[in-house]
Amino acid sequence: MNWPLYEVFVRGKRGLNHVHVGSLHAADDEMALSNARDLYTRRNEGVSIWVVRASDITASSPDEKDPFFAPSGDKVYRHPTFYEIPDDVPHM
Repeated sequence: MNWPLYEVFVRGKRGLNHVHVGSLHAADDEMALSNARDLYTRRNEGVSIWVVRASDITASSPDEKDPFFAPSGDKVYRHPTFYEIPDDVPHM
């Protein structure tokens, strides 16, 4: 059997982000979700589970960090360093 690999993400509490907790193989999405629940939330740790086929994930490589993220460095308009923020503007 060559079942696809799934990556599992669990949200521990409401308001928190989902966190990658591990991987598992399953025949389909429903089995992956059920197995993830049984394997990664045995002690009531989670309020939400995501399972994603590993083959559906596209990610940048840590080795390419500098060249991949470098283009945003030349966009000075993204950094509020060239204008004054008025005193009456809250939360800045």
